[in-house]
Amino acid sequence: MADQRIGIYPGTFDPITFGHMDIIARAARLVDRLIVGVAQQSTKTPIFSVEERCRLISEEVKGLDGGKVVVMGFDGLMVEFAESVKASVIFRGLRAVSDFDYEFQMVGMNARLKPHIQTVFLMAEPEHHFISASLVRQVGRLGGDVRQFVPERVAQALARRMANKD
Repeated sequence: MADQRIGIYPGTFDPITFGHMDIIARAARLVDRLIVGVAQQSTKTPIFSVEERCRLISEEVKGLDGGKVVVMGFDGLMVEFAESVKASVIFRGLRAVSDFDYEFQMVGMNARLKPHIQTVFLMAEPEHHFISASLVRQVGRLGGDVRQFVPERVAQALARRMANKD
């Protein structure tokens, strides 16, 4: 197990979308173990708690690639989390040029903090380019049907949460 290649795919996943699921499936094929790192985001007000997001994601990735995908919550620096789980690679998804600008800055900072951890970008599939968790939340808040953007269990959880937000 010492030679096992571990990768992380970090994010807030509030909620997890089909775009996220696509990146998870593709990243899992590139490593021996993929950890989906669910960030406790102090700069945002998430709809779901870290525990709820971990549970929803775990249900969706169950059995994916032989069960080598695990979900863990974390707080603090992503590279510190990556190092703590012995990850050698961080996977990031890109949808558009605007994503690249932000991610490029993050890679530079992470490389200075932990130069032994590499970042790999995976381009979102074209059918997922426009999907973002923030847009899904907005559609959900306004009562729209989000089932074409998120797994059914996630859509149901989002609908329940929005129904209780009065």
